[in-house]
Amino acid sequence: MDLKQIFQKLKLQKEQEPEKIEKKSHWIKCKACDSLMFFKEVEEMGHVCPKCNFHMRIGANKRIELLCDAGSFVEHDVSLHPNDPLKFVDKKSYKKRLEEAYNKTGKTSSVISGEGKIDGLDVSIVVFDFAFMGGSLGSVEGEKIVRAVKRAIDKKQGLIIVSASGGARMQESTHSLMQMAKTSAALKQLSNAKLPYISVLTDPTFGGVSASFAFLGDIIMAEPGALIGFAGARVIKQTIGKDLPDGFQKAEFLLEHGSIDMVVQRADMKKTIYDLLKMFTENR
Repeated sequence: MDLKQIFQKLKLQKEQEPEKIEKKSHWIKCKACDSLMFFKEVEEMGHVCPKCNFHMRIGANKRIELLCDAGSFVEHDVSLHPNDPLKFVDKKSYKKRLEEAYNKTGKTSSVISGEGKIDGLDVSIVVFDFAFMGGSLGSVEGEKIVRAVKRAIDKKQGLIIVSASGGARMQESTHSLMQMAKTSAALKQLSNAKLPYISVLTDPTFGGVSASFAFLGDIIMAEPGALIGFAGARVIKQTIGKDLPDGFQKAEFLLEHGSIDMVVQRADMKKTIYDLLKMFTENR
């Protein structure tokens, strides 16, 4: 059975299963300051701790809800799904990992791409979901990004990519690494068309994602406290044999040293993106 048939079978099983009502706790604990708060209070603040301003991780659907006007987002390329060209197996087979990711998230890839409106302004948007295999970049994710770029060019829209990824997906080997070049080449076409690309870095953004399209934005913004880099701190320390500055992979450190353009509160993200896109496109 190939992966397409597996996903179809899993989708059918989900549809036939009786609806499960999840029991959610009324309380949530902040991982940064250990404060115990009402979940509803934190949810209304966009999953930002009201005590210490810690920006909690959120899924792709919630991110789209916060950025796009209500009911305006239309998802594209839903039918795309991964293949297993290498028949890859580590502790588990790649097929098994994909099945588990689908059962966990209801998605067939770590990327949601489509079109929406931000305060009435049409945009193409791509959002990574870290819950799907650590937001890893595979061939489907790369293809969705390239198609989003092409739509933006065809419709003369700005492009937004919200990254949350551990990097390239090792189960696809070179097929995954090639997405770095593929997406970068597509973004060059967007640049040639003089259309804006805003890259939003969230916690965490690492590996092949940070080494390619995540740092190619006309504007590169990040959420407060987001961890951003290529390799992990332990690997870097072992490689260079030196102690590293405290918080050197946090968004604020990168801003201070000129690696990104701005750090933006989650509550201000939508308005900031709108203002930038309006500024870039008002004379077109």
